[in-house]
Amino acid sequence: MRILIVGARGYVGSAVAERLSAKGHEVVELVRPGGDRPEGPYERRLGDLTDPGSLTAAVTPDIDAVIDLATPTGDAATDAAAIAALTNPLGGTGRAFVYTSGVWVLGATGAAAAHEDMPTNPIPIVGYRPGIERQVLATAQDGVRATVIRPGIVHGRGGGIPALLVDLARKHGAPRIVADPAVRWPMVHIDDLADLFATVAEQAPAGTLWHGVTQQAVPVRELTIAAGQAAGVLGEPQVWPLDQAREQLGTLFADALALDQSVSGQRARDRLGWQPRHPDAVTDLREGSYH
Repeated sequence: MRILIVGARGYVGSAVAERLSAKGHEVVELVRPGGDRPEGPYERRLGDLTDPGSLTAAVTPDIDAVIDLATPTGDAATDAAAIAALTNPLGGTGRAFVYTSGVWVLGATGAAAAHEDMPTNPIPIVGYRPGIERQVLATAQDGVRATVIRPGIVHGRGGGIPALLVDLARKHGAPRIVADPAVRWPMVHIDDLADLFATVAEQAPAGTLWHGVTQQAVPVRELTIAAGQAAGVLGEPQVWPLDQAREQLGTLFADALALDQSVSGQRARDRLGWQPRHPDAVTDLREGSYH
């Protein structure tokens, strides 16, 4: 397959592009015009989320699938227009479109693990994202093999939010938890997630939604202790009052880090044969890619 990736240079996007290429697919990356971005290993096309015409022009008939891993603009109308521009050329063809959302659209889940059929209750940082999910899935009625993936908190390759935990421990001389030591995060290793993206692009039915989660509820206390070890800082975590975390990290992001969730990713294992193989988040922080 020739697969156009929007956001192929990002943290997750680069891993997805690498995985697809390793499986024999041709990756085409969509990059914004201008700048001094170095040439990469993939064919390049130009496009910008704020310019719908450029997005539509990039989805030529030789493109078999589009994976949207771009960071949202923060404007609902702009993102909705971008989705329309990327999916319109796919209408009536059965070609695939994979949209990247996230588990934060579920809001606080309570004790039971949330699955894909649960209603959304998004926190403000992803407030309009469920509407974009619905827009994507609705294109299945127009002959697009449209799917949505909601990754958990991504770890691995020394990046993502866990890298922030390491930096905070190093900066403050102690592991830090935002607001509440009882918070849990659903986690996924970046390379397992990349494998899920490849599998969904290859075979997932139209109109389906998948949780990219390998550990449904990891105590953040354990993550922060492991992050401290990675930073060379031992000891019990300090609770970072929410108002102080908001001042440093921004209100929306700090509130997201204080969100308690349990989310199941079992459906992808059962129905797509997804087989995560990489280390769990605590092990990765303590012994793996964050050292």
